[in-house]
Amino acid sequence: MGKSFKTGLQSGLQTTWTLGKVIFPITLVVSLLQYTPILDWIVQLISPLMGIFGLSGEAAIPLVIGNFLNLYAGIGAILSLDLSVKEVFILATMLSFSHNLLVESSVAAKVGLKLWIILLVRLGLAFSSAIIINLVWQGGSEMAQYGFVSQTAAAPNGWLEIIGLALQKAALGVVQLALIVIPLMIVIQYMKDLGLLKVFTRWMAPVTRMLGMKENTSMTLVAGLTIGLAYGAGVMIQAVKEDGVSYKDLTLAFIFLVACHAVVEDTLIFIPLGIPVWPLLAIRLSVAIILTITVAAIWRKLEAAPRRKEATYEN
Repeated sequence: MGKSFKTGLQSGLQTTWTLGKVIFPITLVVSLLQYTPILDWIVQLISPLMGIFGLSGEAAIPLVIGNFLNLYAGIGAILSLDLSVKEVFILATMLSFSHNLLVESSVAAKVGLKLWIILLVRLGLAFSSAIIINLVWQGGSEMAQYGFVSQTAAAPNGWLEIIGLALQKAALGVVQLALIVIPLMIVIQYMKDLGLLKVFTRWMAPVTRMLGMKENTSMTLVAGLTIGLAYGAGVMIQAVKEDGVSYKDLTLAFIFLVACHAVVEDTLIFIPLGIPVWPLLAIRLSVAIILTITVAAIWRKLEAAPRRKEATYEN
């Protein structure tokens, strides 16, 4: 048992170091950016495009903040605006697909996926879902009644305080990563050594097969669904090293998790906005399942095409 703990601890520390090198600098830079005119410039740039999604120009503020920072920052920005129920629901849907874009996409790239695929899927889902909801839903014109208004933190005084706050946020991000990843790696190592991981993958086999993946992606899917994309990447890195998860299965798992990760937490935190969260959860799950199954089916056809050609030539 002591060997399992040691091995799991080493894996957790190594993964924390690997992801921390990505999370710390990006969090630091983005935290500094919010105190510069850059985010305001981006908001002004995209404000005229908001009508495409059925949103007012000021809705660009939470959209930009949520994508550059995180869901909590995006929700805080929504609470400061007078928006209709429909606008809030559209924003919530967009941010559920595309938030904390720089950190989570960089972490995904660290696992071995192409950055352009991650960005294309996340932004594509955010934009297309907003357009569809705007066209299909004719109601929701009443003003949103928020469950509570978050307290605004005092603004830092001067660049020294700003840099200190940014360093604190970046360090906290790595600490949070360690507090989640290290215990998780230890538990997974115990499960492996006790043979429980094989039992778990058999339980999950129908789900992974339905999505077009092999059984050894089970832990990756569960980790991403429960603790999120950035933290779940630690399990994914380990799965690639030890479980032999293929690039295809890794890509499919990420496509699924991009649409539907940290599904409990990321859904519940929208409750204060006063919108129905069950439809939001249903949208995320259904989109994730349909998109993953579709990509898996296309991938299989592309793989089968060369084999059919070879068989034809041999005949």
